Amino acid sequence: MAILTPTHLLAVERLLLALWVGGICVIGYLVTPILFATLTDERQLAGMLAGKMFSAISWTGLVIGTLLFTASVVGAGTQWLRQWRCWLLVSMLIVVVLMLFVIQPMMADLKLQGPVIKGSELAAEFGRLHGISSGLYLLMSLSGLTLVAAGLRRP
Repeated sequence: MAILTPTHLLAVERLLLALWVGGICVIGYLVTPILFATLTDERQLAGMLAGKMFSAISWTGLVIGTLLFTASVVGAGTQWLRQWRCWLLVSMLIVVVLMLFVIQPMMADLKLQGPVIKGSELAAEFGRLHGISSGLYLLMSLSGLTLVAAGLRRP
């Protein structure tokens, strides 16, 4: 029976982080723009598909981020409080929670209120939430890329 060594665990952590951050980048900066560029006459469909993908990567991030954070705390003990990498991971998890349980439901609720017509109050509110969401997504992306580049732990 093979036992996971610290080297194996570090490799698993790096793989999980790369999958999460890769998913964030592919969905947010490649697939979503392609959807909106391709489905110009079907913006509602493009938005629905993008929303489902953002929700999927958020749930993925919640699971992977929680696993990575737990591994960091277990590995570092109380010293995790002094590690910027852990705090960057915590910030990513906070963004995921905000997206999943605050922003995405608010945006979905706005869509249920009727069509988001350009120039309407509904469109203005949706735009505000979309702007907040985009800023948080960028913050999460940059945080994740920083962790991928630096690693979750010191070498």
